[in-house]
Amino acid sequence: MAEARGVRAWIIPNGYAGLYNLEQLTELTALDADRRDAIDCTKAGSVAGHSRIKIAAIPDEKRYERIIAGLRRFSIDGLVIAGGDDTGSVVVDLAGRGIPVVHAPKTIDLDLQTYSVGGDTAVNRIARFVDDLKSTGRSHNRVMITEAFGRYAGHVALRGGVAADADCILLPEIPVDFDVVHEHLKRRLVGRLRAAGGFSATYTVVVAEGMTTADGGTVTDDSVAADAFGHRKLAGAGRYVRDQIQSRLDDDREIHQAMRELGMYVPGLHEAPEAREVVPAHLVRAGTTSAFDVGFGKQIGAGAVLLLLGGISGATPVRGDGGLFRPAAAAL
Repeated sequence: MAEARGVRAWIIPNGYAGLYNLEQLTELTALDADRRDAIDCTKAGSVAGHSRIKIAAIPDEKRYERIIAGLRRFSIDGLVIAGGDDTGSVVVDLAGRGIPVVHAPKTIDLDLQTYSVGGDTAVNRIARFVDDLKSTGRSHNRVMITEAFGRYAGHVALRGGVAADADCILLPEIPVDFDVVHEHLKRRLVGRLRAAGGFSATYTVVVAEGMTTADGGTVTDDSVAADAFGHRKLAGAGRYVRDQIQSRLDDDREIHQAMRELGMYVPGLHEAPEAREVVPAHLVRAGTTSAFDVGFGKQIGAGAVLLLLGGISGATPVRGDGGLFRPAAAAL
């Protein structure tokens, strides 16, 4: 789109770290025809590299002057910056300081706006993981728990879980009552075992990493300091759910009796079904990108160019009505 409109495009490497250090770089890579041919759009991630840097947090009083000087050095008149909500907060910061910039929404968390590049890919990968885990779950009559990315939004967990016919989906938006989960699990898993004559059955759970506990909290890794944007690392939701489910299974006499009736009970060794958690983590955002995300990514990039050429800054292209895509100024 930039080339068609007579605009030259360049790659600033390594995200905001590269933008801050732009002034001292000796050269930039042009996004000419040859360089574009070397980019495989079906691969997830970024060929430019990223960095979790908050410009306002850089301990340099002249950080903004330095960035502006770097842009002038390479005659850059506007920026298209891809990323999620933290990236967008810096976009607002830069735009407020007179730097023409448009935010291209790219986050698998789907916590930014109606849709962002990467969401479809993440949902499909979660659905595949959950569905594949059913085979090993059935082999051992286990409860299989899959932890999904998404931070404080449950879209990826919900959509991926629904697509995989998961039995239980735990979201940040709805505090979890594990007694309710246990009763549902017991009814479905024991029912399936009885229907299978005691042979094989499984029960699948998808839990968002930002799952809300009954007291309104989230599961975080307090051994890791907050990042530059003030976020605590969300880690351990799958393990937490596993512990909650396993303790209830182990203490439920009805479960023990069902195991006896099905010929599965072994005192002290196998008194209740076992729960296991799986954390795909970055596998969800690695590998091959879905065709939908490839197409949306190209459209959103083209929309960003049109916004800049229209003199619009501090905005993001959004998905339009009727499933069509159009560049629209949406305040961040």
